[in-house]
Amino acid sequence: MTTQEFLGKENFNIQSTTVSESCPSNIALIKYWGKYKDQIPANPSISFTLNHCKTNTEMEFVANEPFSVQTFLSGNEEVKFAEKIEKYFKNIEQYLPWILQGKYIIKTENTFPHSSGIASSASGFGAIAKCLMKLDESFSGKKSDEESLTKASFLARLGSGSACRSLYNGLVVWGEIDEVEGSSDLFAVQYPDSEIHDIFKDFNDWVLLIHEGEKSVSSTVGHGLMNTNPYAERRFQEARENFVPMKEILKSGDMQRFIKLVEHEALTLHAMMMMSDPAFILMKTGTLEVINKIWDFRRETDLPLFFTLDAGANVHLLFPNDGSEEKIKTFIEAELLQHTQKNGVVKDVMKF
Repeated sequence: MTTQEFLGKENFNIQSTTVSESCPSNIALIKYWGKYKDQIPANPSISFTLNHCKTNTEMEFVANEPFSVQTFLSGNEEVKFAEKIEKYFKNIEQYLPWILQGKYIIKTENTFPHSSGIASSASGFGAIAKCLMKLDESFSGKKSDEESLTKASFLARLGSGSACRSLYNGLVVWGEIDEVEGSSDLFAVQYPDSEIHDIFKDFNDWVLLIHEGEKSVSSTVGHGLMNTNPYAERRFQEARENFVPMKEILKSGDMQRFIKLVEHEALTLHAMMMMSDPAFILMKTGTLEVINKIWDFRRETDLPLFFTLDAGANVHLLFPNDGSEEKIKTFIEAELLQHTQKNGVVKDVMKF
């Protein structure tokens, strides 16, 4: 589908209504870092969608009122977030022509802690986009499930790039790449279930809360610094190249190659940050201590515990439910929780 196909219709019957939706977060395996105009990714990415870490959103639309947005996070009014959503709604008016013809009261809450290293912008904009599609269908007519989901992913991308991946379960690809049929820079697609070994369909993601405060550099700024990073083009090409072995790994169930590739991608993301101008480091001492302990544990036990990182200090611990998970959980609780701020850990799964 092209951008033109997402343009809205002029004939619609708007009325006051309230809708609600839920959307999970996701964790990228091949990382998206760097973007072009209109939230077009500089390289393709693939992610696991989480099962429990979600944003639940209720959107009240009051028709024929002056356009405005009020937002509440866990019952507390968030003025700055409302300003961000107002700007977002204005940017997507061409795709939803009715969107500025009323006021909005948006109440949202996350099932996971703020600043936890779990992408609340992904789940948040995913939930908002799903609510908007519900409104659009009530005003403009019912669409097919596939069409509605694709447009919701398209709209979510314009709010937060990685949000477009959260609209789908399981393994999800965003960015046009030859290895994945139907992939697009405009929206995400679900990775074909038939091409995924069963070992990758039942996974744990325990997030160690190494640092629970705000990041010193926002992801938006970090993406922008890729514009002048001398290694950016090579990084974008490497991400594309990594889809070749990733496709083979997902089909064959080769856990050792999967671990190596996922950890390499995580460290490359942070290497790009350290090679930006100005350079920045988001990992903390605890992050490095956890990584080294994971590597020692794998060498000693040969058990499939590994990590990935988002643009922050917290560590996503990944391990399959293959019979070894109890030993891994015991190790995490005995050896790794001590490196968090308050024994903080968010336990989630990717099961599909």
